[in-house]
Amino acid sequence: MVVGGGQAGLSMSWWLGRLGVEHVVLERERVGHAWREQRWDSFCLVTPNWQCRLPGFPYAGADPDGFMVKDEIVAYVEAYAASFDPPVVEGVEVTSLVRAGGRFAVSTTDGDWSASSVVVATGGYHLPVVPRLAERLPTDVLQLTVDRYRGPDQLPKGEVLVVGTGQSGAQLAEDLHLAGRQVHLAVGTAPRCARFYRGRDVVAWLHDMGHYDVPVTEHPLGEAAGERTNHYVTGRDGGRDIDLRAFALDGMRLHGRLESLQDGVLRFADDLAANLDGADAVSEGIKDAIDRYVLDRSIQAPPEDRPGPVWTPPPGPSSLDVDRISTVLWCTGFRSDYSWVRLPAFDGRGRPVHHRGVTPVEGLYVLGLPWLHTWGSGRFSSVARDAEHLAGQIAAQHVDVGAASLARQ
Repeated sequence: MVVGGGQAGLSMSWWLGRLGVEHVVLERERVGHAWREQRWDSFCLVTPNWQCRLPGFPYAGADPDGFMVKDEIVAYVEAYAASFDPPVVEGVEVTSLVRAGGRFAVSTTDGDWSASSVVVATGGYHLPVVPRLAERLPTDVLQLTVDRYRGPDQLPKGEVLVVGTGQSGAQLAEDLHLAGRQVHLAVGTAPRCARFYRGRDVVAWLHDMGHYDVPVTEHPLGEAAGERTNHYVTGRDGGRDIDLRAFALDGMRLHGRLESLQDGVLRFADDLAANLDGADAVSEGIKDAIDRYVLDRSIQAPPEDRPGPVWTPPPGPSSLDVDRISTVLWCTGFRSDYSWVRLPAFDGRGRPVHHRGVTPVEGLYVLGLPWLHTWGSGRFSSVARDAEHLAGQIAAQHVDVGAASLARQ
C-alpha cells in the first residue's frame, strides 16, 4: 500500500507496476491536491522545468528553461497519472496504521486493509507552524498561513505584515508588493540565491557541479541539511532574484525577527542587518563556487559584475503599531504529523527514522521527504530515483508473497 497520491506516491506506483508488485495508492483528496488547493494564485516553480523528471514522464513542454505556474503544475501531475493509470483510490484517508500478525493493518475512512508493506508518501509538511504570539493579536486582524493565502484581493484593505523569509515568505511579500500593498516583512535567517549568473540559471550550474546528487550521508552538515531553510529566489515572469534590499528601496518596510507584542506594539529584534548580510553571503558563496568550477574546467562563460548592497538598514531594532496592520501572513514553516502511524519508526521530534527511506520497522518505508537521500528527494527532480530504490527493496521482499501482499478486509 502507498499512502499519498502526490508526485511521490505516483512515482512509487510507477516503479511498483514496472516490477509487477500488486499495490494500491490511497489519496485523501484528489491527485495533485496540494498543488491545486494549497498554493497561491501566482505560484510557480523555483526550479526550471527541465528538472521535472517523474519516472517515465520527463517534462516535454516547449519551455524547459521556464518555470511552470500553478495550473501547469497541476496539469503535469494529472497527465502523469493518466499516462500509466495507477491504482489510485481517491477520497480515502488512512486513519491508523499498526502492525498485526506480521502484516500491517490499515484503517481508512472507507474500510480496513491488510498489507505486507506500506510506503508513506505524504510528504513532511502537514501542519503550519504558528507562534503563540498569534493568540494575542487583535481579533480584527486577519491571520493566514501560507496554505490558505491565495492572492492580494483575498485580504482586507490595510497594511500587511509577512512573517518569515523562506521561499514562501519572500514570494508572498513580493506578490503583495507588486499589487501595490504596503508590506512589512519580518526577515529571518533564510539564505538567498541568484537566479542567473554568468549566462546561465544558477540551478543549471549547480546541476553540472553535482550539487544535487550529493547524498545526505556525505553532506558536510549530515542530516542537519534537512533543517536548513530553502534559499529564496523566484521563477516568476521567467525567473529573477529576490533582493529584499531592493524591495526596501521601493517602499517595503523590512524588520528583524518578530519578538513580542507589548501594549499594542509589535517589536522586532535588532538582527535585520545581520540577516540580510548572511543571506547575501550565501548567494556570493554560490557564485564563488561557480567561478571556481568555470576556472578549473576552462569553461567559456561571460564574466559578471557583483554590485554591493543597494540598501542598508538603519541601526537598532524596529517596532510597528499593531493598529496599522489589517493582516498577518505567517510564513513560519510546517511540521509533520504522523500520529496515525502507530509504529516505532520515529525519533524524539516525531520525524521518521530511516536510511534512504527504509525505516527500522520491516516493511515500512517513507518517500518524498526533503533530503531523504539527496537535495531533490522531496522534489520533482529526484523523487524518481528514490522511488526506484524503494521499489527494488519492496520487490525483493515480495518474491514469495504474490497475491497475498494486499487484501481488503
